[in-house]
Amino acid sequence: MTVQTDTAAHHLLTARQAGIPGARIPEAVRPANIEDAFAIQEQVTALSGQEIGAWKCSLPSDGKVSAAPIYAIDITTSAPKVWDAGTTARVEPEVAYVLNKDLPPRATPYTEEEVRGAIGEARLVLELLGCRYADPTGYTFPEMLADRLQNQGLFIGPVIGNHFEQELGTFPITITAEKGVVSTHKGVHPNGHPSKPFYWLVNFLNTRHTGLRAGQIVTTGSYDGAIHVPFNEQLSFQFGGLGTLTTRFAQLRK
Repeated sequence: MTVQTDTAAHHLLTARQAGIPGARIPEAVRPANIEDAFAIQEQVTALSGQEIGAWKCSLPSDGKVSAAPIYAIDITTSAPKVWDAGTTARVEPEVAYVLNKDLPPRATPYTEEEVRGAIGEARLVLELLGCRYADPTGYTFPEMLADRLQNQGLFIGPVIGNHFEQELGTFPITITAEKGVVSTHKGVHPNGHPSKPFYWLVNFLNTRHTGLRAGQIVTTGSYDGAIHVPFNEQLSFQFGGLGTLTTRFAQLRK
């Protein structure tokens, strides 16, 4: 850990603890590459003292490696509060896997069969988005990765029955409120299937000497990017024939 890493981590942690997006990381300590970004992620976790309850990920693309921790304190099954970013909350509808056994670091990669055997269940989830930068327009990918790819938290929905037999690559998503349909979405997984980034993450973390533990959750990419939904309304997210996730979003103001 360098002085630059520590300074950048303190910068992001201050914004996170305040619950108010702040300025860009000062240029002198800004992450220049993927390794810088992961070092800052890890130092924010160390400074915060928070337990990692989940990970978000997607398959690497165009030299971008997408993986970030989600703290247990930010995982909820009740009405979540999200950062006040205007008149709407930003969420991503996803499918997540819950581990029922540890996958500790080891010298050899895990096989797909071993990873599959560690899955206890799959769930419908909503990733809650909230950037620590007030205006991230034009920021570099390492800056966004250092900020944990705009993750604020995770809302956990119902279990997907017989998930190994279900079609999880594509399904329609319909969001409704008391007044009727809010929006409809085609619902296509960015990597073709949620298991693909999950398998990748296990061995990516293994190469970084970071394992996964039973009970942790891995969420695997949005089926339609970031979706804006209204605050303070009861909303139902219908994930095709897989199930329905129902909640309401409140504004977190400090």
